[in-house]
Parts: sequence; structure tokens; C-alpha cells
Amino acid sequence: MSIEEGCSVPNEETRQRSHSVHRTSGFDPRTEIFNSLVELNERQKILTDCNLDVASCVLSQFPHALAESRIALIDAATNCQISYAHLYRSIRSLAYGLYHAVGVRKGDVVFLVAPNSLLYPTISLAILSVGAILTPANPLNTTLEIAKQVADSGAKLAICAPEELHKLIPTKLPTMLTTKTSDGTLLSAEEFIECFDPIDLPLERPTQTDTAAVLYSSGTTGTSKGVILTHANLISVISLLKWSVSASSSQNDVFLCFIPMFHIYGLAFFVLGLFCSGITTVVMQRFDFQAMLDVIKVHRVNNIPAVPPVILALVKHASNMKCDLSSLRRVGSGAAPLSKEVTDGFREKFPWVELRQGYGLTETCGAASFFALDEDAKAHSGSCGSLLPHFSAKIVDIETGSPLPPNKEGELWLRSPTVMKGYLRNEEATTVTLDPEGWLRTGDLGYFDEDGFLYIVDRIKELIKHNGYQVAPAELEALLLSHPQIVDAAVIPLENEEAGQVPMAYVVKASGSELTENQVIRFIADQVAPYKKVRRVGFISTIPKSAAGKILRKQLISQTQQRLNSRL
Repeated sequence: MSIEEGCSVPNEETRQRSHSVHRTSGFDPRTEIFNSLVELNERQKILTDCNLDVASCVLSQFPHALAESRIALIDAATNCQISYAHLYRSIRSLAYGLYHAVGVRKGDVVFLVAPNSLLYPTISLAILSVGAILTPANPLNTTLEIAKQVADSGAKLAICAPEELHKLIPTKLPTMLTTKTSDGTLLSAEEFIECFDPIDLPLERPTQTDTAAVLYSSGTTGTSKGVILTHANLISVISLLKWSVSASSSQNDVFLCFIPMFHIYGLAFFVLGLFCSGITTVVMQRFDFQAMLDVIKVHRVNNIPAVPPVILALVKHASNMKCDLSSLRRVGSGAAPLSKEVTDGFREKFPWVELRQGYGLTETCGAASFFALDEDAKAHSGSCGSLLPHFSAKIVDIETGSPLPPNKEGELWLRSPTVMKGYLRNEEATTVTLDPEGWLRTGDLGYFDEDGFLYIVDRIKELIKHNGYQVAPAELEALLLSHPQIVDAAVIPLENEEAGQVPMAYVVKASGSELTENQVIRFIADQVAPYKKVRRVGFISTIPKSAAGKILRKQLISQTQQRLNSRL
């Protein structure tokens, strides 16, 4: 990949390194490290070089000269519009209310559970403006799952959509609503925005090393863990988004948001990053395929950050439905692998639309690799792009731990300013995932080609990716084992064309038990969010395990595939 026009002239240290770094792959044989070949110029470094916290950084980038006329957000359902000036005032008003009326202080953890809305970015940025720590949650989570996150994060206050209030009552956590209700029994963020003037807050500002957010991810193994992201982490990722948007979009572009804002993908893009480029975003509360097509036509949407199931649906169904996608110029894909077959099918049906895949993790603020140029994406179908600025990577042999050169498969390790501080109150998991030099072990098997493009081959880690969500087998196995008629259990991924993967359970029944597949499925469904549901159950006499007692999932996956093939 060529260095973008407008990128900075390399300094002396960079020039010396360039003598050994391969000019297309970015691989340095001396250090056995892959380096990004793109550097931000001085103008593009303005965010990373500032000493501001992330909320102040984002607000400083608002297009103030045009703030009253430039639209920041549009509600896809109601067509309600919010200008940048209104958004700025709302954030400041709510922050003032949280500080003075509720007593939220720097370092307090605020739990937020709500679907996408025009209010979501305001609430998130107001929390960060006070210096508090944001911990968002999936509104699909059950009462039990929400209670676990509230307890683990140490939340002092919850802000929730009215329809989610019942899930928070058992936690006894002080709670306010996102919007006003008819009975008016609880305070709401909406009322604070209407009642308080946006006065400067007499606050001790957070430093860039302070925690800004705790997002819950399954990491590389096990059950859900709190990923600690600092203000510096988030500022680094929005500087990368600002660079990528300026390289491929104009300020007049319209983006469509159906990616959940509680997810790092949605948080980085639609709560933080795009506001730094003065972009207009149309917000959908939840994804609906036909509604998405209608919104693209009505609002002349140009850009869609998406996930593979949405792209697959476009390939399969859009040509058979009444829709006008002529305004669409670019579709991004992240959160899960996008196959070469789906990529090629999309390009065949929508040749005027650029399709660019990226790769990242919650632990890297959702960033790592990206296609800056559409011609590179076309030439490297199946790849998820090249390293973003400020990223370094190693491909490490799984058996020996030795770094590998281009075109050799191994575990992907990453290092950058976006890499998390660690897992909340979990030193063991942090030590396993982060090495002393700051390398993040991703748990993904991949390689770089001779041109520096990254390919993710398989997941070493045992997570199941369902529609971009992460499902930890260990969590489901623990629930299965709590059933009185289940002796042992293992959960594996089952490939699914629509969702990517779905959880399948192998169960060892107690002697004499007449437990059925439907009973097992319902038992799990009652305790977890919909995307975590077990979709199939196989009954087995014993779960294959290693001498150390580790479940041999690959053996179960292979057996399942053989059975499926024999039935075809």
C-alpha cells in the first residue's frame, strides 16, 4: 500500500528504520515486526498530540462556525434532526445536571443501557464530560447479565431506557431514565437537557491515562471481562477515524448507524469519531433490512459501517426488493470475518459501491487494520486491510512462540496507542493477554502477505461470533452444568450462512434422564440474551477432553461437520 498523499515526511528515526523495513509489507527482519507504512501528518496528529480528555477533544472538533446549520444526527423513524450546536448545548446541559443535581464525580462509573437513539451520544459524552467512567450494556441482556456487569464495574449510577428499568430494579442501583415518562416518578436525561443551562463545569479534568470507559468483552478466553479503555486509547482511535474519513469521505457525506452504540464499533464511530469530522449520521434504533433500504433512499446515504450478515443480506435480497441504492458509495465491514465469496458477490451486484473490510477488537478500541484505498481492497479480496497508523504487529508461531515473516500463519499480536490498559480487576486475564512490552495477544490465527495485507484465517480463541456479537462457550457451559439433569457439556460454533456462527451444545444427560433438545434450548434461552441462545443440541455419552481436562472442541467440530456432510 502506498503512503497517502498528505502524510508526514518521515523523520530521521523513520528513515533509519526504513532501510531495513520492507517497502510493501512493512516487515522489519531485524525485529521481526510488521509496521504500518502510513504516518499521520502534523495536522492529522492534532487529536493525539492534545492534552485534552476524550469528551473535550471531541467537542473541540465540532464545526462551530456552521454549528447551527450543520446537522449532526437524524432519527430514521421520526426524521427529527439535531444540529451540532444543539448537540453541544445538550451535552453541556446534561453534564451540568449530572454533576450538580445527581452528584456524579470524576472516576464514578455510570452504567448505560439503552438502544440506539439521538440521545445516546449526548448521554455518553455528558458522562465523559464530567470525568465519569462510561460502561455501556446491551439492552438485550437479561436481568442476571445486567446485575453481573453492574456489580463487576462498580457502577454508582444507571441511566436506562424506560423499557429496561425492570432489569435494574433488583440491583438497587440509583437509576435515572433516558427519556421522560408520563408518571414522572424518575428523573430523566431528557429533563436535565431541557432544564439546565450549559454552564462551564468547575471540574478537575481527567488525564489521558485515566479510565474513560469499561466495555465488556469475552477477550481471548472465558466469560465476559471489563476492558479498561483510557482517554488516550479513545482519542487515539478517533484520530484514526478522522484520518480514514478525511481520506475517503467529504463533510457532506451521510452515514447510516444501525451498529449498536454500546458496542466498540458503534461507540468509536457514532458516539465519538464522526463528530470530529462534522459528519451527518442517520440513526436507526435497531436493524431492519427493509427499513435500512428505505432510509438509504430517503436520506441519500453514502456510507454504511456494517457487519457481514448485513452485507450477505444485500447480496441475496436487495436486487429482488424495491430499493434505490444509487447514493451509496461505500460499505465497511467489521466485527466478524467477511468471506471472499460474499465480498465477490457484493462487488458483482453493486459494482459502484466500495467494500472495505477492517479488523479490530474491543481490546484495541475496535481498530487495527483497514483498506484506505478501494483498489487495494479489490486486489486483496478476503483480506481485512493493512495496519492503521501507529500500529505494529507480530505473527507468532503457536507452538514455538517465534515471530514469523510474511505468508506464514501464526497468532496475531498487536501493539498501538489504542490497546487497552487491561481487564478490570482481573490481573490473571490481563497477564495472559498483554505481555510486558505491551503486545496484545489477539487469539486469532492469521498472516500478512508480501504487500502488508492482513488475512485472518481462523480463531484460535474459542469465542463464537454470532452476527458480530461474541459468545463465550464457557459461559453457556456453566449454565448447562447448572441443570440437574446434565452431567457434562461443551459448546461449539456451528457455521450458519445468515449469522456467521450459532452456538451448538453437546450434552451428557444424567442416567435415566429423558431431557429433550427443546428443553435444553429453552433452559438456556431463559437466562441469556437472544444472540447467545443455543440453537442445536447433540446428546453424547462423554465429552472428549485432553489429559489436562480441557475440552477438545476441534474434535467435536470435526465430528459435527462429518455428520452434516454425510446427511447432504
